[in-house]
Amino acid sequence: MNTAIWLVRREFWENRAIWLIPAVFGGLLILASLFGGYHVIGAEDLTTVRTVVQAGALDGMVMIAVTFFVVMAIYSTWYLLDCLYADRKDRSILFWKSMPISDTATVISKLVTALILVPLVYFAFADVTTLLMAFIISVRASASIGGSLWRIDTWLQIQTLWLYLIATTAIWYLPVAGWLLAVSAWAKRAVILWSILPPLALALAERVFLGTQVIAGYLAARIGLAGYFSHALQYTPGAANWVKTEIGHDASIETPVSLYRFLNAGGFVSSPETWIGAAIGIALIVCAIQLRTRRTEI
Repeated sequence: MNTAIWLVRREFWENRAIWLIPAVFGGLLILASLFGGYHVIGAEDLTTVRTVVQAGALDGMVMIAVTFFVVMAIYSTWYLLDCLYADRKDRSILFWKSMPISDTATVISKLVTALILVPLVYFAFADVTTLLMAFIISVRASASIGGSLWRIDTWLQIQTLWLYLIATTAIWYLPVAGWLLAVSAWAKRAVILWSILPPLALALAERVFLGTQVIAGYLAARIGLAGYFSHALQYTPGAANWVKTEIGHDASIETPVSLYRFLNAGGFVSSPETWIGAAIGIALIVCAIQLRTRRTEI
């Protein structure tokens, strides 16, 4: 347990961007809410602005969460590609191999950092940012602090959404993370190109020689958000699931009654694609561990 804690601490010491990026990004959003304009199309007076702010509270909080999540996904991808490669490039791998720490523990610590700890850090910063922005916008729009921006059920929905996304994306994107770790442990240079070219070459070869697109279809479903959304989330159309608020002439806002209705935990867990991908991811992680054992400095 102590070894795992120190390995995680090492990642935070060596990669300050884990918390610096969300801190700076959250600060920019807070400054935007503090000094930026909040003009809303269709809002003709303060009463209408107040209505828009309260009606669109859930949408606004979800947008903040989604924005943080996109930034986190970009950083996590870069981190996975660089974490094992950087050790070999700066030759710190020689020091760590001299320590009584297995390569398995090292690789797993980096995997957990990318898939669990980094999302949790962004989750915390997104929460703080949302709270401060909600307070600032409430004051600027003269909205009641006890209004919909501060409803406990709305807040809990955002927390549930974040934690659900962290858990399900960690499983769904496990093969992607395993592949990036394997490339990071193997490549001597141009890790980004090596992470892209082999899958692309396989997809093109299948298309040219077999006339099929199985690999391309799998990659698109696994890497793109559409594949994840179709398994982990569900769209619930119908008036019973949405609230429509008129805010002016021919203008309205539609907000979901509850975010819980979009979660599809049962479908995600019961999907064969989920666990086939997880099995492939585990195999790639084992491959990354073996490459880490055999590779030394660049």
